[in-house]
Amino acid sequence: MSFYNIYVTQRKMATSRVLTRFSQGPKALFQYIQVRSAQSAAAPAAQAADLKKFEIYRWDPDKPGDKPRVQTYQVDLNDCGPMVLDGLIKIKNEMDATLTFRRSCREGICGSCAMNIDGTNTLACLYKINDNANKPVKIYPLPHMYVVKDLVPDMSNFYAQYRSIEPYLKKKDVKDGDIGKESYLQSVEDRAKLDGLYECILCACCSTSCPSYWWNSDKYLGPAVLMQAYRWMIDSRDDFAEERMAMMEDGYSVYRCHTIMNCTKTCPKGLNPGRAIGEIKKMMMTYNKQKAAH
Repeated sequence: MSFYNIYVTQRKMATSRVLTRFSQGPKALFQYIQVRSAQSAAAPAAQAADLKKFEIYRWDPDKPGDKPRVQTYQVDLNDCGPMVLDGLIKIKNEMDATLTFRRSCREGICGSCAMNIDGTNTLACLYKINDNANKPVKIYPLPHMYVVKDLVPDMSNFYAQYRSIEPYLKKKDVKDGDIGKESYLQSVEDRAKLDGLYECILCACCSTSCPSYWWNSDKYLGPAVLMQAYRWMIDSRDDFAEERMAMMEDGYSVYRCHTIMNCTKTCPKGLNPGRAIGEIKKMMMTYNKQKAAH
């Protein structure tokens, strides 16, 4: 039998099976349609878009005539991670490449993505997109700081203040050539005193939430820097506690703190800068009494 005859025979058999199925009457035809419909329904349907509004502060100083404004973006949460930083990255990658913000680790370690989200200073990588469908995500740069562009604040003054407290171990009667040759041991109890201080990632969320820092950031060191200063003041291995306190004798460096406690409330790492500042004030009282006695 030729290939052509085989092909014709197979076609006739297939046609015969179809005709047999429908020759059984309307009931068989109806059952066939039901089966096909069920198979179609089993196929995955396209998921409806879950759109979320992101209202973001925008300003480009290099663009002539540009003025600060709020720009709205629609983000499909079905195709986006759960955190605000995921939404920002999606907007920058897929909608508007000109959007500018800082980010790095995405794990709440580097502090780069600090910004004001829904009225709270926090880290975009740790802040979850709110579940309220009617509530947009409102994103601004850290408050009361000069803006470089969009969500990027100028941190120059903040870092200069941090540098001013000399945030490193300082020893007396140790030559530069001997540094690193000897281990400076610490008791378990002394090491425990540093818990809740060394974990600060210098994101500046606390300092930029402080009204005293808003109005006196040129002279008041602010919660973040003061907490780091306290961390070195109480380190049993450091020999310059008195000198560190002497740097803060003016009426602004530490005494501008009015215990408002915004700093502690907003810290994304759960630290307590307000308590550290209070401890510095107590140390300063003792230091001043000892100085007056001499």
